[in-house]
Amino acid sequence: QVQVVESGGGLVQAGGSLRLSCAASGSIFSIRSMGWYRQAPGKQRELVADITSGGSAKYADSVKGRFTISRDNTKNTAYLQMNSLKPEDTAVYYCKVENRYFVYWGQGTQVTVSS
Repeated sequence: QVQVVESGGGLVQAGGSLRLSCAASGSIFSIRSMGWYRQAPGKQRELVADITSGGSAKYADSVKGRFTISRDNTKNTAYLQMNSLKPEDTAVYYCKVENRYFVYWGQGTQVTVSS
């Protein structure tokens, strides 16, 4: 049984910061990538950032320079540091964990940025 659990969401004013965490546990081996996606009401889920086991990261253009993804391979945990938040960052943020065979998703954490 594999669990992916996100935490760290909440309500913040525009310009503020939040740090999301994603922890994968259970019988999961050889994680290749861990990523953050988000889905705003009425919109499709979109990639925010992801990072490989070797530390190679990619970002959506809309968050470059504001968000930073990192991971601790020893803990199967990924983080998303979000700075200079904007109202358009408001969404449910989901963590995706991928190994050679499967893709696992968390339940999501709400991020709300007030103007």
